[in-house]
Amino acid sequence: MLIDDTVSRHTTTVATPTPPAAETSTTLYNLDLAPTKASGRRWGSYSIFTLWTNDVHNIANYSFAIGLFALGLGGGHMILSLMIGAVIVCVAMTYAGFMGQKTGVPFPVMSRISFGIRGAQIPAIVRAVIAIVWFGIQTYLASIVFRIFLVAVAPSLDRFDQNSILGLSSLGWICFIGIWAIQIVVLVYGMEAVRRFESLAGPLILVTVGSLALWMLFRTDFSIAWTSDQPASGGEMWRQVFAGAALWMSIYGTLILNFCDFSRRSPSKTAVVRGNFWGLFVNVLAFAVIAFILCGAQFQIDGTIIDSPTDIVAAIPNTLFLSLACLALVIVTMAVNVMANFVAPSYVLSNLAPEKISFRKAGIISACIGVVLLPWNLYDSPVVINYFLGGLGAVLGPLFGIIFVDYWFIRRTKVDVPALYSDSPTGTYYYCKGFNLRAIYALVPAALVSTLFAVVPAFHLVAPFSWFIGAGLAAAIYAVVGDRTRQYVDVSGESIAVDSGHGDH
Repeated sequence: MLIDDTVSRHTTTVATPTPPAAETSTTLYNLDLAPTKASGRRWGSYSIFTLWTNDVHNIANYSFAIGLFALGLGGGHMILSLMIGAVIVCVAMTYAGFMGQKTGVPFPVMSRISFGIRGAQIPAIVRAVIAIVWFGIQTYLASIVFRIFLVAVAPSLDRFDQNSILGLSSLGWICFIGIWAIQIVVLVYGMEAVRRFESLAGPLILVTVGSLALWMLFRTDFSIAWTSDQPASGGEMWRQVFAGAALWMSIYGTLILNFCDFSRRSPSKTAVVRGNFWGLFVNVLAFAVIAFILCGAQFQIDGTIIDSPTDIVAAIPNTLFLSLACLALVIVTMAVNVMANFVAPSYVLSNLAPEKISFRKAGIISACIGVVLLPWNLYDSPVVINYFLGGLGAVLGPLFGIIFVDYWFIRRTKVDVPALYSDSPTGTYYYCKGFNLRAIYALVPAALVSTLFAVVPAFHLVAPFSWFIGAGLAAAIYAVVGDRTRQYVDVSGESIAVDSGHGDH
């Protein structure tokens, strides 16, 4: 298998033919999991930029940024915190993107390199569970905004919002199922439809949040509060600055893992770098400024701190502008949801049974699970959010640490792509019955430590840094015990082996 990693000014040549039938297993391969062909690499710089535009400017992120203001950070330190986080995320996401751009494989297949052809289900399922739960929650949050829009346009609909069926009103169910169905339609048409949807929603949300910020500035005669009534200072202020940056990285811990699902469709490394720079670095700067304007202006007006931009949207006196803002927020929430919480589980469920479950079928299955979970109940449960999702989220750091060290330092980017689809006992990624036990040995202690720091109240001071602690610990352990006796494929196409004295399991 020849992978030419030569980078020209505009493109990178990546030869990724479909693995020969004689070497593939139907339990590991289908067309959706196959390496992306050159004709399918349409995610250029703009597509990646709009992908991040939607994700950065989503409602949940604004709530997080506003929370920094509520904790006592002034405007300058609030922006500094987010920008430090942006730099870290941009660098990590770019290196993660290179992995997908070079190999052309989705995250569940990428995980086979480090965890083995069967062990790859471990990181894939962790990622999928988090995504499915958040898919339901984000669909619910989008339906709330859509409900505001419908009542604003037709006030008589409010009477259908007074009952409760399994915790949701009749109007709430109609809005939820409507938003849910639209997202399924987008995914059913494949990744190209996802790309076009993201490209449409990106500019729309920029115009919307920019207009909200400008409107708030006019309301305050361009005079806004730089801090809340209880500003942080000294050492505690700086702890919050770096904690905010660390939490920003944790927010993107899920997407760092499966960014290869998108970068595998990028034509060059240059496209990944440019898309990430403008989408993650420049975009976050605009996001931080807008978030500060929204909360600072509202605090200047009445001394209160908003929870999210929806509070401002709901207060717009003009029905037309309120409706347009609601629709924009609904569209961007769906765009974020499809990208962050729908694509990942679709590939993962397809990976569980490639011969039976296609990407489309997997998407429908994951969407149905998202409904059955009754996400509005999960969203209101501190146990689910803080312990279940928080605990699972703490595992993402160790998973990234292992995959990163294995690909960049142990294998030095050399990957035998056809072997990722082979279940032969002599295959490169077969390890011990399909499991790389060394990766699991590194994962378990690192995951336990990072989870402990993330969910136990006694460690609240270091909890924001649990992702880094877990990633660093797992990377260090795997750097020592990682298998260096495997056969790798060099860019020249020649098979090489590096033996460090560690035997195979």
